[in-house]
Amino acid sequence: MKQRILVCWLGHTDLRALACVSGAPAATQVQKPMGQTAPGTAVSPIKVLVDQQHFSQVHLLSNMAKGDSAAFANWLGKNVEVHDIALKDPTHYPAVYEAAKGVLEEITEPMRGSAYELCMHLSPGTPTMAAIWVLLGKSLFPATFYQTHEGKAKSVDIPFDINVDYLPELYRRRQAAIEEVMSHPTPVGFENIIGRCREMKVAMDRARRAAAFDVGVLILGESGTGKELFARAIHDSSARRGKPFLAINCAAIPRELLESELFGHRKGGFTGATADRKGAFEQANEGTLFLDEIGECDPAMQVKLLRVLQPPAGKSACTRVFTPVGGARDAIADVRLIAATNRSLAHEAQRGGFRLDLYYRLAAVSIQLPALRARGEDVVMLAEKLLEGINADFRRQMGALYKDKTLTGGALACVQTYRWPGNVREMHNVLTQAVIMAEGESISRADLESAVGTPPAPGAPVADGPIPENFNLAGHLEDIQRAYLARAMEQAGGVKTKAAALLGMANYQTLDAQLRRLRVGTSSVIPK
Repeated sequence: MKQRILVCWLGHTDLRALACVSGAPAATQVQKPMGQTAPGTAVSPIKVLVDQQHFSQVHLLSNMAKGDSAAFANWLGKNVEVHDIALKDPTHYPAVYEAAKGVLEEITEPMRGSAYELCMHLSPGTPTMAAIWVLLGKSLFPATFYQTHEGKAKSVDIPFDINVDYLPELYRRRQAAIEEVMSHPTPVGFENIIGRCREMKVAMDRARRAAAFDVGVLILGESGTGKELFARAIHDSSARRGKPFLAINCAAIPRELLESELFGHRKGGFTGATADRKGAFEQANEGTLFLDEIGECDPAMQVKLLRVLQPPAGKSACTRVFTPVGGARDAIADVRLIAATNRSLAHEAQRGGFRLDLYYRLAAVSIQLPALRARGEDVVMLAEKLLEGINADFRRQMGALYKDKTLTGGALACVQTYRWPGNVREMHNVLTQAVIMAEGESISRADLESAVGTPPAPGAPVADGPIPENFNLAGHLEDIQRAYLARAMEQAGGVKTKAAALLGMANYQTLDAQLRRLRVGTSSVIPK
């Protein structure tokens, strides 16, 4: 008899349904953060399907707490196996794809040569997860698709083959635009972005590809990592180049004024509104609107943004319909939206601090920018580039009275080992202060330490206190190695043979290999 195997993601709706019917502790823990108060109001899509269809095996992919996943598997009452998946972002397509593909390979490999039917449930999980099921189920792992609606389960006919029908057409539509964007070693718009490390290359590649498509982009990263720089680069390399680019910091505008700032207002719309005023959406018509710190918007503004980001039926994806404050009629604009945040909106959405549906609207394409401390060889290169710009600014201000400053070997070692919690913004400020305060034409390590305010020590080999969550021991040990290599090079005046002897290494070739492996800046070293 042919086995029927079901695979699906465990969704929040499924856990809410469990919380509604079960008095188990896990169910109670699920119920509270999801805001479910009325019992019996949630229906589990997975439970509906397995109650109405027979499956020999049920495989649940879960990004939830292990206790909640186990409680749901027990409640399901079937031959269930839970595959715990660690996802930082449930809308990140590469991560979801790799997780789903890995589980499918694990399931189907033992079944090779046997008769079985693979079934995929599209309803639970994020839209990204459903899209990946369709990709895999119509290509590498042929499957039968199911959905549930209003308490009923039904099979879904997706009448095309992705490899034969869909992808060639998609490529024909966009290949010319993508080739234009990707054909330049440094594409138009990205000239001011510096980065050779893998993480920056990935971010720039995603940004360059996103620029060719008229879709929204969500840029994630710590403060000072260059989110607005990336947003402007996407705009400048897109078909909207030459049109308005407007940046709004949602955290810098009082909540009661943000609606007027975005949508504008009509005369008399509120106290002090003495004339009509265009808002950011109207000012950015045909161009790009960049909303920085989007996570700071309050719930009421999130609802308004959600409405604006839903295009009318039959209109382009960037058609925005909104009502100015005090206005009687809607206004319309054609605006591409790029949003940014230094917070995890996926986590905020899970705990109820940010609307999940708005998050999905914003994150058509997501780009993660690395922190400066994780960029290895980029750090020294970026410091020298920033210093070049600072020198140019002061030359314009002071003319011949100003002499360009350079970084000494000790200063470069300091740049390499300091953690830069404020990222690129902090580095620029520190270098500016060091340029102003340094005596002579060179910036020493002491000048940088003074500008930072505290000695930029890399940290003790063994930190005090409890080990933090997600602690990376290998990375910490590499940080320690990197710090000692930089200190040895500084103490040896850049002479590798001397530095190798200080560190107890047999020869300078061994030191050189370590410098390269750990990406310790060596722009001012002497080989022997």
